[in-house]
Amino acid sequence: MPKYVIEREVPGVDKLEGRDRQAAALQSLRALKEIGTNIQWVHSYISENRTHCVYVADNIDLIYEHAEKSKFPVTKIFEVSYILEPVSGEA
Repeated sequence: MPKYVIEREVPGVDKLEGRDRQAAALQSLRALKEIGTNIQWVHSYISENRTHCVYVADNIDLIYEHAEKSKFPVTKIFEVSYILEPVSGEA
C-alpha cells in the first residue's frame, strides 16, 4: 500500500493534553473503522498548530474520505516515494 504524509492545520493541537489527546485519537480511529481496512494510521507528529500524519492507504481518495469523516482538515498530502534512513547508507 502507498504511504502518505498528511499535513493538517489544527489550531491549538499542540496544546492538547490527556483526555483531549485521547479524544482526538479516538475521533480518527472511529473514522478509520467506518472506512474499512484499506487505510491505516501509522502515527502523527505534532507541532505548533499542525500535525503531520503518516498513513498507508490504497489510494489518496481514502485519505480525503478520512479527513471528511474525522473532521480533521487536510492542508497538503504527500505520497512517499521511498524512506531514506541511516541504514540506507550501509553497504
